[in-house]
This record gives sequence, C-alpha cells and structure tokens, in this order.
Amino acid sequence: MTLELRDIVWSAGFRKIIKNVSIRVEPGEFLGLIGPNGSGKTSLMSVLAGIRPPDQGRAMLAGLDMKKHGRRKLARQIGFVEQQADTTDRLTAREAVALGRTPYLSMLSPWSERDDTIVNRALGDVDMTHLADRFWHTLSGGEKQRVHIARALAQEPKFLLLDEPTNHLDIRHQLGLLELVRELPVTVVAALHDLNHAAMYCDRIAMMRDGELVGIGSPADILTSENLRDVFGVEATIEHGPNGECAVRYHAGIKKDRAA
Repeated sequence: MTLELRDIVWSAGFRKIIKNVSIRVEPGEFLGLIGPNGSGKTSLMSVLAGIRPPDQGRAMLAGLDMKKHGRRKLARQIGFVEQQADTTDRLTAREAVALGRTPYLSMLSPWSERDDTIVNRALGDVDMTHLADRFWHTLSGGEKQRVHIARALAQEPKFLLLDEPTNHLDIRHQLGLLELVRELPVTVVAALHDLNHAAMYCDRIAMMRDGELVGIGSPADILTSENLRDVFGVEATIEHGPNGECAVRYHAGIKKDRAA
C-alpha cells in the first residue's frame, strides 16, 4: 500500500503554506521530514494524514484519492500522533490506547476480546504494559508520548505519522523513542527537528523550505553542507562513516541574513 501526494497546494486563508509538493512514501520505510520552523512540515503531515484536504493536487492512499476512502477507513490505515496531542487526566494509559480502536467499533461490532488483545499488544510494542493502569496525569512526558504511539498502533495502521515526536523529551528518551519507532512493523513518516536524529534513523529524508520541497533522498544525499547553508542558514560539516552513515557537525556562527 502506498501513500502519495501529487502537486499538493494548501493555504491558510490567503497565505499559501504548501506549494506544489509531491511525495511518495515507500512501503516499509522511515521517511523523515525536516525544515526550519514555518517551512510547512506540520501542515504537510496533516495533509498526509487526510485531516486537511488540499486546495489543489491529490492526496492518495492505495492509488485512490483520500476523499473517496472516508474518515473511518482512513483511520484504519493511517495513525497520526500530532505535536500537541493530549488526552484527559481521568483516563488510564490502557483506556487512552483503547481509543485507537474507535474506527472499528459500532453497534454491530462492539468491543471484543480481539480489541483487548490489540490494545495489549500495542502497549507491549511501546514497552508500557507495566504502566497500563496508571492515570494519565501521573505519566512522564516520554511515557505519555509512548501511550500516544500505542494509541495510533491500536488503529492497526499501515502508516504511522509522527509530528515532532521527540519534543520536550530529554536526549535519552529521544533516542529511545526513535529506536522504538524504527523497529515497529509499519511505514513511518516523522517530522524531526534534530538533523542528526534524521541521519541516524531515517531511510530517506524530505527537506522543506517556505512550503516547497527542496529535495528528497538518502540522508547522505540531502544532508549536505550546501543544503544546510541554503535552507537552515547554518554552516556545518557532514561527516561520513564507512557504511554510508552521516552526521552533522555544526560550526559556530550563523548566516547574517537568516539571523536578522
């Protein structure tokens, strides 16, 4: 199953936020979305999730326009963890994850043992089984983020979309979360701030600037000194390892025109 955007344009009021972007998400990959603040990453993620219909172009799932799938069917295929995701303090972790089963429930299909099994598996996938009965307000930031991912996994999606999933986490929990996501048996698209995280965990990276797609390719292809200078306004050296891996080493100082 494929997820694809073709010549997408999306505007907020009279301001064009996404400008003729085309992306095809390959099955099984971890695709990172990077770019400065205001480059359109969050808006693009919402279009990919089917939440915001494009003004122009086509957002497609399995070769069909998303508008033809319907919300319930989309929710069974695409799990989306938003940047500001939250839930009520009165829920336990297990109850929050159980919300992911909503697209499958109806009067004719009530909650069943299979739903319990799926929720338990999702909790196990994110290593939260031991905290399943804890109330939401007692969980740490990293634990809450894992619960949100488990909720998305309980939807049994083919695609997991994450908007800046490491926000507000310390470095240990950032790395732990990305390691976890990397091992999940789903196709992942994640908007990431840390370029070294993108280099470490992503199969491909899509770089955005001012609502446009600058390029898409392997971390080594996209994370170049020239791209970082042009897109982020920073000077950096890209260090390459023996197996094709790369890392960004920043230099002191930033471009004057970007800093102003």
